[in-house]
This record gives sequence, C-alpha cells and structure tokens, in this order.
Amino acid sequence: MQTVKLNNGVEMPILGFGVYQVADGAECEKAVSEAIEVGYRMFDTAQAYANEESVGNALKKSGIPREEFFIVTKIWISNAGEEKAAKSIDESLKKLQTDYIDLLLIHQPFGDYYGTYRAMEKAYKDGKVRAIGVSNFYPDRFIDLSHFCEIQPAVNQVETHVFNQQKTAREIMKKYNTQIMAWGPFAEGKNNLFKNETLVSIGEKYGKSSAQTALRFLTQEGVIVIPKSVKKERMEQNFNIFDFELTPEEIEQIRALDLGHSLFFSHYDPATVEMIINLVR
Repeated sequence: MQTVKLNNGVEMPILGFGVYQVADGAECEKAVSEAIEVGYRMFDTAQAYANEESVGNALKKSGIPREEFFIVTKIWISNAGEEKAAKSIDESLKKLQTDYIDLLLIHQPFGDYYGTYRAMEKAYKDGKVRAIGVSNFYPDRFIDLSHFCEIQPAVNQVETHVFNQQKTAREIMKKYNTQIMAWGPFAEGKNNLFKNETLVSIGEKYGKSSAQTALRFLTQEGVIVIPKSVKKERMEQNFNIFDFELTPEEIEQIRALDLGHSLFFSHYDPATVEMIINLVR
C-alpha cells in the first residue's frame, strides 16, 4: 500500500476504509471484516459514528497483529474541552480494544477545541496516540490553531472530491506541513459524479470505473482517501486503483471539474453552524 509520511515521521496509508453512517453494529463489523479480507489496513471511525466498538471487534477478530492496522478516530463536540476530551480518548481506546490510536482528530471546530487539542497533545506525549490533527477546519481556524498549539496538526480531514478540490486550503496546509485527508471522496454521488463524462471517458481508457478514476486522481494529487461501501465488490474496486496512472493531461482535465465550493455545507453559514452545534443539545 502506498503511504504518506506525516510531519512527525509516521507513515500513513494513502487509502483506507471509512465507516461513516454504518451505525448498525453487526453491519459495521461485517463491513470492516470484509474490508480486511480485501486488503484494507487503515480504518476511519469517530465517536459520533457510534461504531468504534464494532470496528474494534472486527480488527480484534481478524487475528492480524495490531501494528499492521492504522486506526483513525475523532473527538466529538460533546466531548470538547480538556477534561472531557481526555476522558473520551480513554473511552475510545477501550471501545477500539487497543492501547493506542494511530491518528486522533478533532471532529468539528466548535466548542472548546483548544482544550480538546491540549488533551490530544498530552495523549500524544503519553503514547496513547501516534499522531494528532483536525477535521473540518477551514483555513481561518486552521491557521489560528496552528499558531497557538504546541504540536502542529499532522492531518486536516476535509470534504475533498473532484468537484471540491480544496486548492486554497491545500496550499495553506502545505505551508504548515499538514497532510490533507478527504472525507466524501465520491461526494456521495452528488453532481452525478459516477456518470461524469470526463471521469467515465478517462476511466474507460484504463478499464476502470468513474469512481476508481476519481480516487486515483485524488491519490495522485497526494490526498488521503477513505471511501466507504458495505458491498464487498465495491470495496475491491475502490482498493484496486494503483495499477494505473493518470497522465498530466488527464490530471488537468479532472482539475477543471473543480467548482471551488462545498456540495454539503459551509461552516461560514450561521444556520449550518447552529445545526451542528445543536446536535449535542
């Protein structure tokens, strides 16, 4: 598996498996177990997904040594603040049935995320976490946190796909030596991604689907991806994207698909911020 080196030297797979919206315990455990059979070794979960325990069960039952897996999870807003975050990290470790988390992120930039980050820095120093970072931090809040933290975020996980390529945000992350990681690499099918003429046409040249072409584009651009599927055949397709390489001309064609804005929500929209914050009330 191709990897990227984080700012602290930790090697992270560039392709992993996401479990967002797979809250049913049995379904999640089955999906993760099948993903392991396919060859996935990096798994992305979160406290808010309510499936850390299912992920932990599947990894444990696989019989594969812990060090071969790369586990990512995220601290939710309800656990914001130094004391609550510290307690939640221990709870996540217990649910995941592991002594350490490979990458721990702040899920959303709301609440006392400065206190949350201090708890994460301590967990990092204590060996409970191998790398720390953030998720959904737009450039303004990302820069702010970067200037007032002790340990620079290793990763920022943000909405990234062919229609929202995060060009400005990526330049800023590069400046601060932070790796971009994509959530929603397929844009959940929005904007007719799976039938996009450019992706379909390029994919046909290599015998690949539009989805595989979209993932290959992101990985060639240095973006970590975590596609999700509960169907094993789709897992296999999403995993098999390293046996072809897009040409510079094809890369430019796909870059031209960028709309430069979210297809889901904006943290600059007051109504969206209120909606996310109210999820914890």
